[in-house]
Amino acid sequence: MDALAAAWAWSEVEAALVDAGINSHALTLPGLDGDPTTGLGMRDHVDTVVAAVRNLDGEVVLVGHSGGGPVVQCVVDRIPDRIKRVIYVDTGPLVAGVALRPDATEDIDLPSWDELAEQQASIEGLDEAALERFRRLAVPQPAGVAASPIGVTAGRRLGVPATVVCTSLPSAVLLQMIEQGQMPSELPQILDVAYIDLPTGHWPMFSRPDDLAEIIAGEARR
Repeated sequence: MDALAAAWAWSEVEAALVDAGINSHALTLPGLDGDPTTGLGMRDHVDTVVAAVRNLDGEVVLVGHSGGGPVVQCVVDRIPDRIKRVIYVDTGPLVAGVALRPDATEDIDLPSWDELAEQQASIEGLDEAALERFRRLAVPQPAGVAASPIGVTAGRRLGVPATVVCTSLPSAVLLQMIEQGQMPSELPQILDVAYIDLPTGHWPMFSRPDDLAEIIAGEARR
């Protein structure tokens, strides 16, 4: 997705996870906190998450949504021994060398709702109040992050279990698109992948936070 929300976007999911007895640590990544974005790249986001994981005890379940998918993918590549499972929410791991927006030269603002519809980023489940809050609090995606090619090695990350929470598209459609070469994903190479359908729009943390938290908690307890 083009614009990213900071840690506030996960507040309702985090509250539900706490109620379920799951420790949660939502991160606001560099450039999404109001600081300058000049010179930022994917590595800065990955380094931030890696540092956060290393400050935690025990194995960690990573959750990435939209443009956060490639970030957690790269984190798993860096520190596979620390990751129990990675959960992709309406996103997934890309093929090495692919960038989210290779043509990006300026920070990318949240598109209009009509433009999002054209990009198949559904706002289903969001009422006017939710849309207003989202528009007011969303921050641009740093261009350098969006344009950075995915840098992963052919390593042990493929042995880390993964869960894909499919919200905009049913899992059957997603798998068909990957098989037909319409989506540059390395999901077929991951040894243990579970697919869970959660029908809603692209932002289930807004439209179905309790259901998303239940899925995350369940996968964390596997």
